[in-house]
Amino acid sequence: MYAIIETGGKQYRVSPGKTLKVEKLPFKRGEDVTFDKVLMVNKEGKSIYGSPYVSEAKVIASVDNEGKAKKVLVFKQKPRKGYRKLRGHRQHYTALKIKEIISGG
Repeated sequence: MYAIIETGGKQYRVSPGKTLKVEKLPFKRGEDVTFDKVLMVNKEGKSIYGSPYVSEAKVIASVDNEGKAKKVLVFKQKPRKGYRKLRGHRQHYTALKIKEIISGG
């Protein structure tokens, strides 16, 4: 069984027991998070598609961890002008442990 959810402007495929890193969410470690923006649910080979979301479908997860991702380097340079810039960025994330998928429809 798996589902496709939307959070932070991105779509993720989730299944029970898996860990998922998403954009930072305002929840503390150990709290439960309910996602109701479920785009698709696949249960026993049968798919339920939403338009845009599946009604009454939910994904319940618990906050496992928070942190920063690996550093991404941004380098800019203009030829023959002596202009060079190097910047780094580390994106904050929230790690979620998927508990259960409640299929609706």
